[in-house]
Amino acid sequence: MTAFSLDPAQTAWCEELRTLALDRLAPLAARGEPGHVNRPLLAALGELGLLDRLFGSGALDLCLLRESLARGCTEAETALALQGLGGFPVLRSGTLAQRERWLPEVRAGRAVAAFALSEPGAGSDAAALALDASPDSGGWRLTGEKCWISNAPEADFYTVFARTTPGARARGVTAFLVPADRPGLTGTALEMLSPHPIGTLALDGVRVTADDMLGEPDKGFAVAMDTLNLFRPSVGAFALGMARAALDATVEHTATRTAFGGPLSGLQAVSHQVAEMATRTEAARLLVYAAAAAHDAGEPGVPRRAAMAKLYATETAQFVVDTAVQLHGARALRRGHLLEHLYREVRAPRIYEGASEVQRTIIAKELYANREPTA
Repeated sequence: MTAFSLDPAQTAWCEELRTLALDRLAPLAARGEPGHVNRPLLAALGELGLLDRLFGSGALDLCLLRESLARGCTEAETALALQGLGGFPVLRSGTLAQRERWLPEVRAGRAVAAFALSEPGAGSDAAALALDASPDSGGWRLTGEKCWISNAPEADFYTVFARTTPGARARGVTAFLVPADRPGLTGTALEMLSPHPIGTLALDGVRVTADDMLGEPDKGFAVAMDTLNLFRPSVGAFALGMARAALDATVEHTATRTAFGGPLSGLQAVSHQVAEMATRTEAARLLVYAAAAAHDAGEPGVPRRAAMAKLYATETAQFVVDTAVQLHGARALRRGHLLEHLYREVRAPRIYEGASEVQRTIIAKELYANREPTA
């Protein structure tokens, strides 16, 4: 595979995934309750081997999974991705006991994972997190609040990032695996525009020990960034899947909908917009898969390329879905229409896992850090 094309086997697998999402997963998603974990959907992802594939994959496979599922069922894509986001720190940094206890359950879709980094005062500036980890007889007591946590408060365990060294920013953060039944841990659901569960967590002296640690003390920020650098291109792939679904629907609609004596596609004002949608979507695809290939190959500049992929793909998806709504007219705003659903879904990826402004900051910092000084 090059950064620019998929081989026939990969293309066939993507089509198989899209069909699976439409035929098997979308009906389960439709029976779920918005704002709550859909456990039957997660179980199906496990039974179909998709969660197992998720945890055995690199960035490229992860992108193929997310894009293909998103084209057919965004709820299935999101359920899969959130399992990965919460579970990958355990896979990459967990102890043998942690991996043996939790990963088989996560892969089977029986245990729900969550990634608890953001706080009311530390969203985009993740290094400013303030959840306090106070030493306590060979362990720590976690006290504070997490906010905007996907799968909260219904997850079975949380990857929690806490401040073990005050004033040290990124160098003073430690990651812990905290089961949901740990005394002192409570949560509240938030009502959001997007349909997947998001909530807050309150930690009131939650007891953790070295056995709960993920990685090393004060090295938790590296655990978080390891996961985010893998997932940022795949957020772009999720957005790419939504853009492709919107583009597919728009090509079909404008080719068959008649107005002013002919199909909408015969109007230059319409066809040029569709051409722009297609061009930006293809450009986003190239950035996403180039970043994924660079990650898997261990090439330099992965944070910059991942940031570019997430930035451009999510901004493009917003444009494509918005333009698709405009070309469909009022029917696209009716509850239950594909584009109405995508219109609600497409907004959040421009914010989570680093807002677009954060991605631009990452890109600029890397450019200036690696510039060749002039004589």
